[in-house]
Amino acid sequence: MSDHGRMHAQREGSDQSVSDEDSVGAHTPRRVSSFRSRRSALSGLQRETWDRRWPELGMLVRDSDGDLAGPLDAEGWFGRSAPLVLEIGCGTGVSTLAMAATEPDLDVIAVEVYKRGLAQLLNGVDREGLENVRLIRGDGVDVLEHLLTSGSLTGVRVFFPDPWPKARHHKRRLLQPETVAMIADRLRPGGILHAATDHAGYAEQIGEVGDAEPTLHRLSDSVIDDPGANLPISVRRPVTKYEDKAQRAGSAVAEFIWEKL
Repeated sequence: MSDHGRMHAQREGSDQSVSDEDSVGAHTPRRVSSFRSRRSALSGLQRETWDRRWPELGMLVRDSDGDLAGPLDAEGWFGRSAPLVLEIGCGTGVSTLAMAATEPDLDVIAVEVYKRGLAQLLNGVDREGLENVRLIRGDGVDVLEHLLTSGSLTGVRVFFPDPWPKARHHKRRLLQPETVAMIADRLRPGGILHAATDHAGYAEQIGEVGDAEPTLHRLSDSVIDDPGANLPISVRRPVTKYEDKAQRAGSAVAEFIWEKL
């Protein structure tokens, strides 16, 4: 969840009931989810673009019966062989669009639970004519576990996941040891895990969990501004309006960049 997790909760409210359409792929009781369920409605333009482009550019992790999609054929979906980047919790896709536009040699899969966010991203992809972005609706852990294979990713981005600030909800946080281990497995050698949060408590947890994963090596965040860093993906994020608002309110953003050994 991005653009970003806490602002989603403030904007739309938390723990609301959802329509059948909006809960597709998001209700399987397999694990404690890292996202909230809430309603969404598409504008006329979003609906038109969705109906026209989703069959080509989008897919569900799970169908209405909860059955998983098969293993992902990324080369077939994109129509080429290129380094693959997974963004978990793309929100409305502000970062996705900006970064994909500057990296046409990379293929980007953006994962999000909420249809309205994906619809906004799909509108942007259509408007800007981007050919290197695909969208998946559902649980990012499902995507990692069931759709992707070991060593298949060049990068994973997790920007501003929901911090679940109450202690009793910390188990719902996305970046737990088992998930980070799975991310590390899906990364190829030299691949990058890039995470960011403006929640101090979650930042501490993310740092500890990532540093404890033996196949990952943390890089200094100075590589963000180092043109000679020679990383396989960009680690320069655009500052979204929600991030800017949080920073002006005094919330510092913590960046984490790990490289797969």
